[in-house]
Amino acid sequence: MPIIKPVYTVVATAPVASGGTISTTVNPSVSRYFATITAGMIGATDTTIPAASFVDDADAPVVALPDITTDSYYNMYVNGVLQQSSVSTLTTADLVIDATNIPVGVPILLEVSSFADSTSTMTTQPSISAPEVTIIT
Repeated sequence: MPIIKPVYTVVATAPVASGGTISTTVNPSVSRYFATITAGMIGATDTTIPAASFVDDADAPVVALPDITTDSYYNMYVNGVLQQSSVSTLTTADLVIDATNIPVGVPILLEVSSFADSTSTMTTQPSISAPEVTIIT
């Protein structure tokens, strides 16, 4: 005796979401740090500025530079000119510039922007329809 299997054709509509409100709060934090190039910072292949060589906006000494995460970025200015991000590397210990032709006495400005203090909450839940399923025999 042969086996008979039922075959169904089904058509369904996609659920639809409507309404809903998301409230987002962004509290950016910007810090600036200043240093001046000295002869001891210029190496054979790059220029390394230790964190302790920087002062902050209040002219207070810096112990460690900010940690750059996915929620932050930094800009580096040499003698007041914004530089490409590919020419420097920032760690909490130092700023390394891939250049040795920076003259002694040139000011370096480091600007760090962080968006880590950002939140999003759903204040009104959306209305989501159930899919409509039609079985065609």
